[in-house]
Amino acid sequence: MAFLPLIIMVAIFYFLLIRPQQKKQKEHKNMLDNLQRGDTVVTQGGLHGRITGLTDTTCTLEIADKIRVKVQRGYIAAVLSKGEAVE
Repeated sequence: MAFLPLIIMVAIFYFLLIRPQQKKQKEHKNMLDNLQRGDTVVTQGGLHGRITGLTDTTCTLEIADKIRVKVQRGYIAAVLSKGEAVE
């Protein structure tokens, strides 16, 4: 009976902290795996751009006309839908 509160606390931590974080990481990895040329994305640093090139580890973003930067694929925070593109 002394271990019951400890077991309950571990279960609470798992369902409230660990499991949601694992789900979020899985969704982010899935999003990174599905990146395509032409997608409009936002980086974790706040840059908005359109993907012009992809490799296994980097993305080339066009952030303005003829201005391109390379960022690591893991730093892509979100893919914007077509209506959300900022010009």
